[in-house]
Amino acid sequence: MFVLKKKYYLIIESIKNINLKNIKKRNKFIIIYRGKNNSEKKKDLFEFRKFCKLKSIDFFVANNLNLARELCSDGVYLSSYNKSFKPLLFKKLRFRIIGSAHSNKEIYLKIKQGCEVILFSKLFIVDYDMKAPFLGVTKFNKYLNHNKNLIPLGGINLKNLNKLSMIKSNGFALMSEVKKKPANIFSRLF
Repeated sequence: MFVLKKKYYLIIESIKNINLKNIKKRNKFIIIYRGKNNSEKKKDLFEFRKFCKLKSIDFFVANNLNLARELCSDGVYLSSYNKSFKPLLFKKLRFRIIGSAHSNKEIYLKIKQGCEVILFSKLFIVDYDMKAPFLGVTKFNKYLNHNKNLIPLGGINLKNLNKLSMIKSNGFALMSEVKKKPANIFSRLF
């Protein structure tokens, strides 16, 4: 079964985690580069960004406004712990802002920060913390009634991918599944 949504958000920590040649659809994918360890050379990042443009893939940089501007990225991604209002200054430069949140309080903060889309976590149980609270399909859809710009994130894997058809959101975000089984997940997204 295929999962059809308007947008697919792929969160990667390294440009080595993803092979852009697997992505066939244009204007559907958004890659969010977190680059926590900063081991990537700028030259490699520029090449990756250039290839994203050729494939019509939007490219966002997480929490690093200078790198986002340097790479001419499509925008910046603000993690839930990022409380700064500095990215609002970049809205004038046609920078798009994506945020992430775990609660209502954080959703309202991200709206104030100018985020056009908010990745809302956790939709399903995650492998690394089985006791952590999660939303589930019904509760997430209730949140969507109040804010249409929410995108589900967290716990989405090959086993529960079919449940995403019950979500009324325009897309969904993947993080750990992109690292574990990228070829399997891409084949299910078309």
